[in-house]
Amino acid sequence: MENVFDAKDAQNYIDRINKLVEDTHGLWGKMTVDQMLAHCCITYEMIYEPEKHKKPGSIAKFILKTFVKPKVVGEKAYPRDSPTAPQFLVTTRKNFHEEKTRLIGFIQKTQQLGAEAFDGKESFSFGKLKAQEWNNMFAKHLNHHLSQFGV
Repeated sequence: MENVFDAKDAQNYIDRINKLVEDTHGLWGKMTVDQMLAHCCITYEMIYEPEKHKKPGSIAKFILKTFVKPKVVGEKAYPRDSPTAPQFLVTTRKNFHEEKTRLIGFIQKTQQLGAEAFDGKESFSFGKLKAQEWNNMFAKHLNHHLSQFGV
């Protein structure tokens, strides 16, 4: 798995994103390319812009930590057409160029902060995560959706 904290791997994600154009179509799923970029930004918003999102309650967090966390932070790739959590749904069209710029900025910021900044950092839904778990979550999500759009 790629290391999102490594400059070369982060640049690889950016290069893949830069291959997308406004009319790139997904190979599966319902999202448009602009919605996919906005969807990928949500993971980073929960870290860098937490005021935009509601934290799960204690019961929801228990369920997320117990049943969802292993699938999200583990090494195994997401299958095609995996269900999307409600807080990650993007149902309206977005500005392709703005979302692309935002996602690239989030990737760059994460890489520059480095693994040390994420080791033991609290996740919105899963509690404290190790740097490797953050990496797995970021890398799997980006790979899943960039592959969905053929890049």
